[in-house]
Amino acid sequence: MGSLQDFISGNKSATYAMNTNLPDIYGLAKCHNDLSQEECNLCFLEAKNKLTKCIPAPGGSVYLDGCFLRYENYNFFDESIQKNSSISICGAPTDITNDQYMKRDFAARVDRAIVNVTSMSIVNDGFGATIVKSGLLAIYALGQCWDYLQPEICTECLNNAGDMLRKCLPAAEGKAMNAGCYLRYSSNKFFGNGALVLADKGPTKCQNAWVIAVIVLSSILGIFAILGAFLGYRRYSQEKGGTKRVHKIPLALETSKLNFKYEMLEKATGGFDPLNKLGQGGSGTVYKGVLPDGKNIAVKRLLYNTRQWAEEFFNEVTLISGIQHKNVVKLLGCSIEGPESLLVFDYVSNRNLDQVLFDKNKRQFLSWKDRFQIILGIAEGLAYLHEGSKAKIIHRDIKNSNILVDDELVPKIADFGLARRFAPHKTHVSTGVAGTLGYLAPEYLLQGCLTEKADVYSFGVVTIEVACCIKSNVFVSDSGSVLQSVWRNYKLNKITESIDSRLMSDFQELEASRVLQLGLLCTQTRRFSRPSMSQVVTILRNQEVEIPVPMQPPFQNSSLLAPPDTTGSCTVTKDSFCSEWHSTDGISIHSSEVASISSSQSSDFSIGESSRLLKIS
Repeated sequence: MGSLQDFISGNKSATYAMNTNLPDIYGLAKCHNDLSQEECNLCFLEAKNKLTKCIPAPGGSVYLDGCFLRYENYNFFDESIQKNSSISICGAPTDITNDQYMKRDFAARVDRAIVNVTSMSIVNDGFGATIVKSGLLAIYALGQCWDYLQPEICTECLNNAGDMLRKCLPAAEGKAMNAGCYLRYSSNKFFGNGALVLADKGPTKCQNAWVIAVIVLSSILGIFAILGAFLGYRRYSQEKGGTKRVHKIPLALETSKLNFKYEMLEKATGGFDPLNKLGQGGSGTVYKGVLPDGKNIAVKRLLYNTRQWAEEFFNEVTLISGIQHKNVVKLLGCSIEGPESLLVFDYVSNRNLDQVLFDKNKRQFLSWKDRFQIILGIAEGLAYLHEGSKAKIIHRDIKNSNILVDDELVPKIADFGLARRFAPHKTHVSTGVAGTLGYLAPEYLLQGCLTEKADVYSFGVVTIEVACCIKSNVFVSDSGSVLQSVWRNYKLNKITESIDSRLMSDFQELEASRVLQLGLLCTQTRRFSRPSMSQVVTILRNQEVEIPVPMQPPFQNSSLLAPPDTTGSCTVTKDSFCSEWHSTDGISIHSSEVASISSSQSSDFSIGESSRLLKIS
């Protein structure tokens, strides 16, 4: 793995062979050509971490949406198809399945996209991307053969993958992964802007007009290129002799009030003195600081610091900084020009909710009124993020330690290091899984399917934890987790027995019962069964509103059964589509889950364990 990493860090592709007196080892790593080198390096590191879990199997493969990594005890470099590792994953059906004409038209466009991208890949060093458009409908496709495959072997591999994908129709998305190639189509764009795209708009009567338009456009672009080169040279000449920086921050940030100088923040925190450390999370460490005008701030040192990430990050800062809500921590700005990236927040004098509830040294007793107002405040903050701001913002990591409380116990949602924004027309995105086990919705944990309902699920867990003062990952004697205990009491018609016993019945029974029932409703297995956060706020504010009857939540310790792998090799995939889940007696089963577990593993494992076995971090 170390040798592969050395080679792939500059080439996006590498092979390695070690022939000694010990068993032979062969390795191959390949990033899709639409990835930048930085994205390739990050994808390889993720794949390497997953692949190590296959040891001591004699071989293993990791397919990610961007790269491929494999090792074997034999030379597999010329393989294009391997029966035991060929996998296809189909997405949810399209909305046109009831219209036979549109169904056939959709299938024809998918077929043309597969043919186009296969042909393009064969003549373009094994890589191709295409768009087949007709009116508002567009089909995107990407094909990638691993390097070192001869053209005829690449052709065989992609043709086989294409046959696998055609069986997915009329699904809106499909992926096929062979030993030597990767092929995918989707009705949504999924490949990077670095892809060389072949556009296919279908038959047209205006081909001559298009040729003329292309020539004119090329001429205009040429003029702009010359002008840009001149202006760039002029600016370079003006800056020559001055301080040279390899990466300059975006001009918009340099002139923005959101921009903080790194040196000023370093001084404000006493050089990031450990005595000023407020806390540490998965995305960075937070320090208290004091600006020259005496204003207290919280400064977060982030772990990520690539150029591309910094520019995208500034766009997120611009969005989140506009949020003005009493239950969301105010983001004051950022700094990305120094040796590390920093976020600047308003300082909240009290602690986070996790410390208030569970820290032996800092905990304090909260009355039921305090708890209810905290739960309501979190709900209102999330409802604003989902529906009240300019774009839908999904936090992705709602938990007690990311909820700050001020001196008056007003909750404030913090830590947007994992937040994602949605365009108005987007219903979901497929993304790498990030967050905290125990708070992750099942469709996000095992599929990477991210919607606002992932935050709703996390809110449901937090609601039950606050009401019961028990962490969801703590098991209470023979009662199991707190979710199981609340569910059991709900079915026995004594749900308020789950409320924190220290309250000594000093709470409104109807209100407490509704809060716990709402928590169960928010943690439903099926995301469509969960309410929106605006509906949650309405339920909390109005006791006259009837709460739908919840079904059994997906308990974290429920067992899943997976057939043992008899091939002696380990294959890892991650399905990024939003298909539905079903729950029976606390056992969550996903209809399109694909996993081959090493035969040395037990066939009985929990959801938390399965996420590790599926190599989803």
